[in-house]
Amino acid sequence: MAVGAAESSDEDLAARAVAGNHSAFEALVVRYQHRVFRLACRLTSETDAPDVVQDTFLQVYRHLSAFRGQAQFSTWLYRIATNAALMHRRARARRPAVSLEEFLPRFDAEGRLEDTPEALRIASRADELLDRRVLATKTQAAIEGLPNLYREAFVLRDLEELSTDEVARVLGVEPATVRQRVHRARLMVREYLGELAGGRL
Repeated sequence: MAVGAAESSDEDLAARAVAGNHSAFEALVVRYQHRVFRLACRLTSETDAPDVVQDTFLQVYRHLSAFRGQAQFSTWLYRIATNAALMHRRARARRPAVSLEEFLPRFDAEGRLEDTPEALRIASRADELLDRRVLATKTQAAIEGLPNLYREAFVLRDLEELSTDEVARVLGVEPATVRQRVHRARLMVREYLGELAGGRL
């Protein structure tokens, strides 16, 4: 790796890689491979994640000359990784074991919540009622059960901790759309875990 690569900005490394500096590209891979792998695991599975990582950096290498620096390199990379993960999910055509759409809060004709106060209390305290290890496993299952539309926004915003604006740029939507999707995803996950807590698994 070239001396000073660790201190170079992403954009500088990208420009050098486009100019034919292979060490600069390798530096970008080293810098982001763990984050891309973590994202791939959350959007697909540990089994598919290595393929997603490989596809992501292959696409980055092929299209690096198209990166103009109008957005942060990391945002551009996340967009490619998210699309690669989505393509893998579509190729596998797997169906989630549980669809979480049924766990969205229900309202009556007058706009009042149909859920009982007890059900809402259990849902809001799910993390206190479930064993931590079981909760981690069930939370992952809940995330896997989210429809793609909500899963991507939820993972990028709440797990990868990107800002709402960054997620919007990655997904190519308005920030308000991100906020709506993340909110609905949180509701689905919370209600799903709340139901598990109520039944004590």
